[in-house]
Amino acid sequence: DANIKVDKHNRNKTHTHTMVNLEKQFNFLNRVKPDEAPVQEMGQAEGEETEKKSVSGPCFPPTFSVSEIKNKQRRHAMFLKLKEEKRKQKLELKKKKKKERKALGDQAPPKEVPKTIENQRIYDETTVNPEDEEVAFDEGTDEFSAYFSRLTNPKVLITTSDRPRGRTVRFCEQLATVIPHAHVYYRRGLALKRVIPQCVSRGFTYVMVINEDRKVPNGLVLCHLPDGPTAHFKVSNVRLRKEMKRRGKDPTEHVPEVILNNFTTRLGHSIGRLFAALFPHDPQFVGRQVATFHNQRDFIFFRFHRYIFKNEKKVGIQELGPRFTLKLRSLQKGTFDSKFGEYEWVHKRHEMDSSRRKFHL
Repeated sequence: DANIKVDKHNRNKTHTHTMVNLEKQFNFLNRVKPDEAPVQEMGQAEGEETEKKSVSGPCFPPTFSVSEIKNKQRRHAMFLKLKEEKRKQKLELKKKKKKERKALGDQAPPKEVPKTIENQRIYDETTVNPEDEEVAFDEGTDEFSAYFSRLTNPKVLITTSDRPRGRTVRFCEQLATVIPHAHVYYRRGLALKRVIPQCVSRGFTYVMVINEDRKVPNGLVLCHLPDGPTAHFKVSNVRLRKEMKRRGKDPTEHVPEVILNNFTTRLGHSIGRLFAALFPHDPQFVGRQVATFHNQRDFIFFRFHRYIFKNEKKVGIQELGPRFTLKLRSLQKGTFDSKFGEYEWVHKRHEMDSSRRKFHL
């Protein structure tokens, strides 16, 4: 009897649930208004809706965020969809502006300059004015004044850290083909403090030391002789000649031209002069070779090119290699002295890199 009662009770429960659901559905249907509009108007409205959807893309609520989607695959697909829609909108706006400019002709407004980190750069007080007399006086009496007065000719010694591997050795050899009057010597365990006096006695004006880590060149110490300064750089993105696609033939022995870009501050000016003094004064234009040190956001990009005259108007360039990127770590007064040397500038990452728009070179 007890079992029969339980079954009846369960049946009553299910019956009440189904009745409640039916009532809800009935109420919902009553709430929906009958279609009063004619069929043609409906067709027009649907057409307008589809047009709007095609123009604006998928409709999302204003507070919608892709990160709210929990499923990783759906989230990724939705992100790609939104990205594509943004790209299309941007392209349409660009075409529209182009048409407007074409229609207006000479009366068209000037093009907007895009915002970049470079042109939004925080102003540096040490930015060099070419007409500044104080800067001109300092340059006339600094360590490079003898070179720029044509009293000395550059002679460079390129060496490595102890027991260099093949990649570092090849990098040194290729640098020696870029810099005229450069000689590659191996350290053989000698301390750099003992190497520098020997270089001074033999008439060298520079010592360049290539350091490596895990068989990859990762550091460069550039010491100007006999009075300094000494700069320490981090080296990255080294590409040797064999690793480069569509490169030209090996460079000739002609003295290349030197291009120094965007060294605007006092520190940048001294680093630019440090690089300029590596090369002889008078370039041989017959070789058509150019060594470029391009500073962008405190990264110094080195490229070595040969330019080719295709005709009277067109000129092509051909990269010869090697290529690498430098980042200044420190600038020291005098020759290399890691213990008692006086530093002019040291890169302190946490203090100096607080803003992305602040540059030092």
